[in-house]
Amino acid sequence: METFKHPLSYEEESHYLSLTRAGDIDARNTLVEYNLRLVAHIVKKYQTPERSTEDLISIGTIGLIKAINTFDEKKGSRLATYASRCIENELLMRLRQERKEAREVSLYEPIGTDKEGNEISLMDIIKNDDENVLVDIIQSDNINYISKIYSTVLTEREQIIIAMRYGLYGQKEHTQKETAKKLNISRSYVSRIEKKALLKLRSALLL
Repeated sequence: METFKHPLSYEEESHYLSLTRAGDIDARNTLVEYNLRLVAHIVKKYQTPERSTEDLISIGTIGLIKAINTFDEKKGSRLATYASRCIENELLMRLRQERKEAREVSLYEPIGTDKEGNEISLMDIIKNDDENVLVDIIQSDNINYISKIYSTVLTEREQIIIAMRYGLYGQKEHTQKETAKKLNISRSYVSRIEKKALLKLRSALLL
């Protein structure tokens, strides 16, 4: 088990801080070495079975070095007091980054399969959200409002495509391929127009 050195006295700390400010790297390293006990103490709060203690100490040490480089004795506090905040901030910043990365990764993790047996992820569902938004709107109490804004928010081409795709005004629902064939345009063009129109309707509802 690693044994950390005991903290420096006030006089010793001041001496090494002065040398550090003069550019003495060895003095800075001495301050780091004698304050690793503080890093280890703070790291205990963030230890979990999934996290390596060594990694946490490395991250905390970065905060300690930042503290040593920016510490100002004239403000009246001891280095340990100031360093504690810097070490904690460095750890919290790293943990926030980990949570962000975990969320990003989880968006692409398989959560099931579609009707054809293809793997689908949460990101697939999110990507399709715009295409499904009108279905949700139609099933809600906003349908009357949609009828009022439909012709003012959308262009004539957008109105035709949305009406065909979602079976509005008594029409039969058409797939994008069927819609494209009837209008003599490409399926990708139908998709772009449809997505743009749905975004317009959603934005109008949120106003």
